Amino acid sequence: MERERLGSRLGFILLSAGCAIGIGNVWKFPYMAGQYGGGAFVLLYLFFLVIMGIPVMAIEFSLGRASQKSPVRLYQQLEPRGSKWHLHGYAAMAGNYLLMMFYTTVAGWMIQYFVSTASGKFSGLNPEQVGQAFGEVCANPTTMMAYTILVVAVGFFVCSFSLQKGLEQVTKYMMLALLAIMVLLAVHSFTMEGATEGLTFYLKPDLEKMREVGVGSVVMGAMNQAFFTLSLGIGAMAIFGSYLGKERSLLGESVNVAILDTFVALTSGLIIFPACFTYNVEVGSGPRLIFVTLPNVFNNMSLGNLWGGMFFLFMTFAALSTVFAVFENILACCMDLFGWSRKKACVINCIALILLSLPCALGFNVLSGIHPLGGSTNLMDLEDFLVSNLLLPLGSVLFILFATSKQGWGWKNFMEEANAGKGLKVKNWMRGYITYVLPVIMLVIFVIGLISYFK
Repeated sequence: MERERLGSRLGFILLSAGCAIGIGNVWKFPYMAGQYGGGAFVLLYLFFLVIMGIPVMAIEFSLGRASQKSPVRLYQQLEPRGSKWHLHGYAAMAGNYLLMMFYTTVAGWMIQYFVSTASGKFSGLNPEQVGQAFGEVCANPTTMMAYTILVVAVGFFVCSFSLQKGLEQVTKYMMLALLAIMVLLAVHSFTMEGATEGLTFYLKPDLEKMREVGVGSVVMGAMNQAFFTLSLGIGAMAIFGSYLGKERSLLGESVNVAILDTFVALTSGLIIFPACFTYNVEVGSGPRLIFVTLPNVFNNMSLGNLWGGMFFLFMTFAALSTVFAVFENILACCMDLFGWSRKKACVINCIALILLSLPCALGFNVLSGIHPLGGSTNLMDLEDFLVSNLLLPLGSVLFILFATSKQGWGWKNFMEEANAGKGLKVKNWMRGYITYVLPVIMLVIFVIGLISYFK
């Protein structure tokens, strides 16, 4: 069966960026910038994105394009005979399922909040009542299940058409709409009273605040965010490399995807911080920022339902772009592994992922008595921990080692593949850094992530 191809370079960049752009950019990035002192965190984040995220992305794209296979089969095409690298392919496939087992619930929240905000459900509520509303959303098993199932069904419906007519077409329009809505919301934020104060906090490095929080904490936070924002380590990028021709070099394309990803993360801060300073909202309020704090902000605005509805529509598009991209990865793995048609893979995986996603959706209500990691943790915490703290960092280390070592694919093969086509090239002087320094940085993130998690 001939490999499907993407219809355009724009489609490839928007699809790859869509996979990377998700809740991490528009939810986690602003609240982390708030907690870690604004501008200093942002600068460190950009630095780590360049030295860590872009090289690993170029490796994933190269492995996909060279093998012309999904993550579950790419190692078999490229590994030396008799080696065991391909075992990571199965772990990468499992990682995609595990990610979607909780991400579909979060995407469901975004749709639910879009509907609630646009329809004026929060109008007239005081801050305490808005805070209670999120608790009520989570406590209702029927709506939690309904929105999660809706996300899974819509995702596989879009992916059931051919690559170009389904995923590429829908993602293109959705991503362009997302970018347009973001720019509109950012411009609106600049007109608020607290805009100057909010933008100063966000963009001007505050070394005093950095010392207050702890320089080590800020550095680790920025390193973590730069790495996790790009969804690297489970082959989510490798699949789009496999749909790509040889016209463009892959380091250059990685830079383009990272720029788009960063634009969305930075712009979300431009939207949020002026609003927080205008309405005296605590910028370091953590994960509650989106679901509790911002609906209060929109309540106080003129045309709040419109701006709030647009904000949660953009959040919905950001979440769905990741869902669609990872579903495509899952489908490609199943088609490679079992020889299924696209339609058959969609039907089977739709049923499977509805069943696999329900424990997370019910973990906030019916199954709320289960605390898998102790304390007040729930099933989402466990699934997120397994993906974010184990599979992504360790998977990235394995991709790097495979692409650069003689026992794997090898530096020469990687460089040849990455540099095919026009654009920015991988240089030979990068070899020492990518082969030896980068895996060590990844392992440090992994160890520190584990220590801080269990603290």
